[in-house]
Amino acid sequence: MKNIVVAAGLGLAFALPAAFAAESAPYPAKPIRLIAPFPAGGTSDIIARTLGQRLAEALGQAVIVDNRVGVAGIVGTEIASHAPADGYTLLIANVTPAAINRSLYKTLPYDSVRDFAPVTLVAAGPNIVVVNPVFPAKTIKELIVYAKSGARIDYGSSGAGSISHLAAEMFKNMTGTQMLHVPYKGGGLIITDLIGRQIQISFADTPVALPQINAGKLRALAVTSAKASPLVPGVPSIAESGVPGYAIESWWGMLLPAHTAGDIIARLNAEFVRILKLPEVGERFAGIGVEPIPSTQAQFAQTLNAEIGKYSKLIKDVGIRIE
Repeated sequence: MKNIVVAAGLGLAFALPAAFAAESAPYPAKPIRLIAPFPAGGTSDIIARTLGQRLAEALGQAVIVDNRVGVAGIVGTEIASHAPADGYTLLIANVTPAAINRSLYKTLPYDSVRDFAPVTLVAAGPNIVVVNPVFPAKTIKELIVYAKSGARIDYGSSGAGSISHLAAEMFKNMTGTQMLHVPYKGGGLIITDLIGRQIQISFADTPVALPQINAGKLRALAVTSAKASPLVPGVPSIAESGVPGYAIESWWGMLLPAHTAGDIIARLNAEFVRILKLPEVGERFAGIGVEPIPSTQAQFAQTLNAEIGKYSKLIKDVGIRIE
């Protein structure tokens, strides 16, 4: 028995330095998982893979994009919220799971403020108000007049609670107009029906709308961002077209589990800010209808809180709820 105790003690003595060395290895000492809570090939996925590739080159460790899809980004966001706060699990969050879902759903399995530490804003892009070229209104002011004339206008969105849905409802709320909501399961179907004149208008996602605008199959009336966007040259914003204060757009940001060490957050912030300023990253983002918007941690936290407040008010005002 005495010999066994001695042997166990010696084994522990040898194990301790190895364990200590693993714990004290400079970050990062192993691959990093980057959770994308939306499907492969979508905007969130492309952003994640673009940044992940360059982060891997900078850190000397693999960055593995993990698509965890389901329920408006809730599934992947919940998984990230429960990950260890060690810097080895990142989340590419967008406005829906991070800000909108908080007011849309009665309960959520995560809290986007309490359960996460902001790293940096990553990208943002507007939606585009698009109509068929034969639609009577050619400007936002003409659209408002036409809508108030009693004409029936059906608008397509990517589903209840989507940015395209909320953008239209914000417009209706701020202008006192009426339009009938027609939810779709994808942006491509909206564009098809707009071209075919089954619906009259959509506050559509830029990547799916822009090619058809350039081809002359759709007409752009305005973008939903506060100001005109370089992504859609020559097209004014809704706010600039007579609806002051109107602003809504999709955005993406990088989050870590709450309580991650400050030095790790600062390291990742610095790397992402550098990456987001690379010309090739800007070009890649422009191709999917977004612009890089690197930020400090504090700026991202401020943006997140402001967006939560904005959508909470909008969703309450227009009466949207998903059980």
